[in-house]
Amino acid sequence: MRVEIWSDIACPWCYIGKARFAKGLAGFAHRDEVEVVFRSFELDPNGPKGVTAPVVDMLAKKYGRTLEEARGMEEHVAAAARAEGLAYRTDGRDHGNTFDIHRLLHLADARGRQEELLDLAFRANFAEERSVFDPEVLLALAVEAGLDEAEARAVLADGSAYAGEVRADEREAAELGANAVPFFVLDRRYGISGGQPAEVFTRALEQAWAGREPAEPAAADACDPDGACAVPQV
Repeated sequence: MRVEIWSDIACPWCYIGKARFAKGLAGFAHRDEVEVVFRSFELDPNGPKGVTAPVVDMLAKKYGRTLEEARGMEEHVAAAARAEGLAYRTDGRDHGNTFDIHRLLHLADARGRQEELLDLAFRANFAEERSVFDPEVLLALAVEAGLDEAEARAVLADGSAYAGEVRADEREAAELGANAVPFFVLDRRYGISGGQPAEVFTRALEQAWAGREPAEPAAADACDPDGACAVPQV
């Protein structure tokens, strides 16, 4: 079975959803026969490269909230992350364009180190005092993930490198009806949107494996450029 996961480093529910999916997969009897592939999805594709803003400020502006309310939103997400055993800092994080991160993740995929880089980038963005929007930090993460430094630096310097692969992932997401992330596709037959509980993923894997029509999953928290929490069906 092949599971494709569309996500963005800037999306906290992708960070949480990945952990929940891993737990759901661990409870699946045929887990060793599941191939997991990570796909690109930018929450803010039009955001200017090299320009960042504090996450709390971005949330307040985007959703028309006060700074205090935006901090409350961050605390809600942090509690969900910590419930999954994930570290999450609510202060000092920034937000920016993630296109270069996605391009580098495609290089990592070509070198068999994609999940390693993805995990490091998630941890740096949500748990550590390291900005993934700083090219030197991103390069250091690539090396930490096992990529060749010179090759990774060359990809970051060439804005066209792996750009086509990122855009292809995003076109596929649109064709599949994904308008929120994380978005999970099982064998190109079943779609699940949002950071669902682990048991939902286990049940979906079992149903997909058996070839049965799955029950429609409940809506879950997801990161959506328009603020909606739709559950696309494939």
